[in-house]
Amino acid sequence: MRHRRTPGPANCSSCFARLFLLGLALSAAFVVWPNVIRAQEVAAPPSEEIVANLAAGRVIVAVVNDAIIIATVENPIETQTHPPIPVQLNSRRAGVLLGAIDWFSPSSQVQLARLDQELPHLRGLVASPNATTGPALAQPLSQDEATDLEAVGQGVLERLNRVASDLHAKLTLPPNEPVVQLILAGYVPGYGPDVWLLSFDLAQEMRKLDYYDTRIKRPVYAQFWPPEKNALHTLLEFQYPPDVKLPTLLDLLKTHDPRIAKICAADPKMKDVADRFLQGDYKKILVADAIQFLRAALSATTEPKSRQTMAVIGLESGFEWVLRPPAEPKAPPPPGTEKDQPAGKPSLFGSPSQ
Repeated sequence: MRHRRTPGPANCSSCFARLFLLGLALSAAFVVWPNVIRAQEVAAPPSEEIVANLAAGRVIVAVVNDAIIIATVENPIETQTHPPIPVQLNSRRAGVLLGAIDWFSPSSQVQLARLDQELPHLRGLVASPNATTGPALAQPLSQDEATDLEAVGQGVLERLNRVASDLHAKLTLPPNEPVVQLILAGYVPGYGPDVWLLSFDLAQEMRKLDYYDTRIKRPVYAQFWPPEKNALHTLLEFQYPPDVKLPTLLDLLKTHDPRIAKICAADPKMKDVADRFLQGDYKKILVADAIQFLRAALSATTEPKSRQTMAVIGLESGFEWVLRPPAEPKAPPPPGTEKDQPAGKPSLFGSPSQ
C-alpha cells in the first residue's frame, strides 16, 4: 500500500457556487447517524434533523488475468443500512462508496445527498500537479490521468461539504473513522490495473457555545494496487465501519476455514484458484474461475440476509455486472455537478458508455 499526502489547494472558487443548492438555512442542525456520529444535546432546539444512512460492509477486489472483480457484502448494522455498490465511472473504472452516502431530512422530506447515485457526475476542479503541489503518482500515469483521479476526490469533497456546512451541533465520531471512503478500481491505459482508497475525515471548529462550523477535510489517497515491491499480489479487502473487524476472505483462506475447504474439495478448479490467491499468482487465475470461487466462498461465509453485489471490469470487455444490486429509484444528478471539460481532454473517468 502506498500512501500520499493530501493534494495541495485546488482552484475551486467557482465549484462551490455551481453545486446543487440544498435550499436549507439551518442554524442548529444535527445528525442522526447510526453507530457512527451522534450529536450532543444543544441549548437551543435544533431547527432541522438530518439522517445520515451508511453504506456498510465489505468490498473485495480481485485482480486476475485480464480482469478486475469487485464483490461487495452488506453488513446490516442498522435497518436503513445500504449495501456497498460498485458504480460504473467509465467502461474500465468503477468506484465503491462506504460510509455516510445517504443524507435525508425527515421533517422537510428533502433528499440532501445520495452520493452513490451521484458519483458518476461528481467532478471537482483541481490544480495541475507539479513538483511542489502535486504528490507523485506511480510513474507511467500522465499528468491528465493524475489530475482526473483527484478530480473525483475533489467532486466528492465538494458535495460532502455542501451537506456538512449546515451541521452546527457537536458531532462525535469514533477515533480514526472517516465519514466516507471511496474505493476506485480499474485499468489505466499504458499502466495496467490500479486500486486506490480515498478517505474523507470530518472536522469541527467551535464558533460560540454549542455552535460549530463543520467541514470535510481534503481526502487522503492510498494506492493498494499495484502492491508494494515484494508484497503478495492477491485479494484486497476493505471494511466499513473500520472498528467492525471481520475476518477477511484472505484470512479465511490462510486458516483453511472449513466452509471454503469444502468448496475446494468439491471442485479441483476451485482449489486451484484458492491456492493461486494464497501464492499471489494472480496472472494465472482465469476470470470465470475466480468469479465462481468468489461467489461460492462469499455465499458460504456470510449471513443470508447480507445483500451482495459483484461486477467485473474486463481489460477488453469493460464493466459488466455479475450480480446486480437490488433495484432502486435513480436520482437525477444535482445541477452543476458535471464540470465543463475542455474539448478532447483525455480522461480516466469518461461517460459509462465509453
